[in-house]
Amino acid sequence: LGPYSAGSTPDYLTGEYPGDYGWDTAGLAADPVTFKAYREAEIVHARFAMLGTVGCLTPELLSKYAGVSFGEPVWFKAGAQIFSEGGLNYLGSDGLIHAQSILAVLGFQAVLMGGAEAYRATNTSSDISYPGGSFDPMGMADDPEQFAVLKVKEIKNGRLAMVSMLGYYVQGLVTRQGPVENWASHIADPFTNNLFAYTGDLAMFASAGDKLAAWYGPDRNKWLGPYSEASTPAYLTGELPGDYGWDSAGLGAD
Repeated sequence: LGPYSAGSTPDYLTGEYPGDYGWDTAGLAADPVTFKAYREAEIVHARFAMLGTVGCLTPELLSKYAGVSFGEPVWFKAGAQIFSEGGLNYLGSDGLIHAQSILAVLGFQAVLMGGAEAYRATNTSSDISYPGGSFDPMGMADDPEQFAVLKVKEIKNGRLAMVSMLGYYVQGLVTRQGPVENWASHIADPFTNNLFAYTGDLAMFASAGDKLAAWYGPDRNKWLGPYSEASTPAYLTGELPGDYGWDSAGLGAD
């Protein structure tokens, strides 16, 4: 909080690590061992998120604006192509990686990711999150001062990417469209295509008007709007106020 942070920064946040802005209201970093584990997990998830955001956007951008055919460019639908008769071609090209068996893909992923994680976990010669050596072929970490700057840039962009991926998930769930299509439709007509265009599908925002049927009975608003139909327990009939058809823990079964 800039100048308003004075007196509120925990003693254990000393600014030693990149991305430490002196904020830990939940005390997640109070224990050094836990802090070390969280720090490593954040870096790994940040790197995956940065790769994921680019991977989600690239096929849809190329399909929409460059005319490249991928079969299915939307990120949350593309993987299902592996179950089709012809399988799945990486970037829609027969000359690149071809995936026909989901079991083979899972097997290769387990071996490759397992090997990388095993090396990372057993590496004691350097910082586990920044192993260097063959993992830094361009020598970007050779200059300690520049390396420190790059660490900050990485974690800042990684945190942004993790929030972006969460946005992709929510957008996909609500709009059933990819992020590029959501962005393009919003730019084309921002006053029509925005968050409020979809709030009617979500129970907590839906307007009941003068119709009690919107809040009671089988046709009431559900917790995920039209996507809730198959997941509403039979014992939640809409008889009581505030019943959105959601009880994953079965608390209302008896």
